[in-house]
Amino acid sequence: MAMPLRQTLRIGTYLLHQRLRRRERFPLIVELEPLYACNLSCEGCGKIQHPAGVLKQRMPVAQAVGAVVECGAPMVSIAGGEPLMHPHIGEIVRQLVARRKYVFLCTNAMLLRKKMDEFTPSRYFAFAVHVDGLRERHDESVAKEGVFDEAVAAMREAKRRGFRVTTNSTFFNNDTPQTVVEVLDFLNDDVGVDQMMISPAYAYEKAPDQEHFLGVEQTRELFGTAFSGGNRRRWRLNHSPLFLDFLEGKADFACTAWAIPNYSLFGWQRPCYLMSDGYVPSYRELIEETDWSAYGRDRDPRCANCMAHCGYEPTAVLATVGSLRESLRAARETVSGPR
Repeated sequence: MAMPLRQTLRIGTYLLHQRLRRRERFPLIVELEPLYACNLSCEGCGKIQHPAGVLKQRMPVAQAVGAVVECGAPMVSIAGGEPLMHPHIGEIVRQLVARRKYVFLCTNAMLLRKKMDEFTPSRYFAFAVHVDGLRERHDESVAKEGVFDEAVAAMREAKRRGFRVTTNSTFFNNDTPQTVVEVLDFLNDDVGVDQMMISPAYAYEKAPDQEHFLGVEQTRELFGTAFSGGNRRRWRLNHSPLFLDFLEGKADFACTAWAIPNYSLFGWQRPCYLMSDGYVPSYRELIEETDWSAYGRDRDPRCANCMAHCGYEPTAVLATVGSLRESLRAARETVSGPR
């Protein structure tokens, strides 16, 4: 299942404009991190290991919105940390939606029911709730009991109020095809979320748990089996068909990390939000002065096991646009999806 039709048309028009301008590199979605602080301590996260002084910082609204405007991306993923801890997160979202940016607010949902009144339902806005498994597995991954139940209650309430609700699920090497199927079946059929994103975990250098990240072959085996029996077609997955092919090992791509740039408290991060090879103050410097040819699974050992969507979903999208056959394939899935 691809993205909603309106959004697909908007992104398609945007890509056409980039091609007409002969731009080699451009953003599809910007990862905005207005804070690093979080109210959970997930063992696979490398974002909460900063010094206390950094964790106390909050990005001003004008700076956050200005970064999105600067790069020109049509979509924004607001992450962190836990963005609902930002005192002005509602205003950041309002200003981005007013600019007709498609905004996904990534959250663990612990504060969602308390903060929901700060937001207004819109086709340009969605809550993206992180869910890594059913109750026992999810609570273990975030190192706190009761988080799964609160996340589910918050998603149901958001749906009741008319918000778009998506999910993001990260899988590790102690997952099995069955655990993948169980959580996606639950989110798709029981909770009825609008769309779901999935990703193999990336080995953050600062993550407390370094033992459970997936390798390339493990990823392909995991998703290849989980997608069997018609599951892939039935689930409302917010990915291009070619990216799902990539996860199964039916296609392979180069990394295009430049298409999902990251902007945080430190500036524009090189080369992506998963790795940190320094920061620059402007988007133009990021694009023009980064040696993008140095990154990828066959070029940098840190990329060896990476199959995360931040690097490879854009490649799949660009490959789709460049192929009539794949464009028609994606269009068929879009037409059958939500508007």
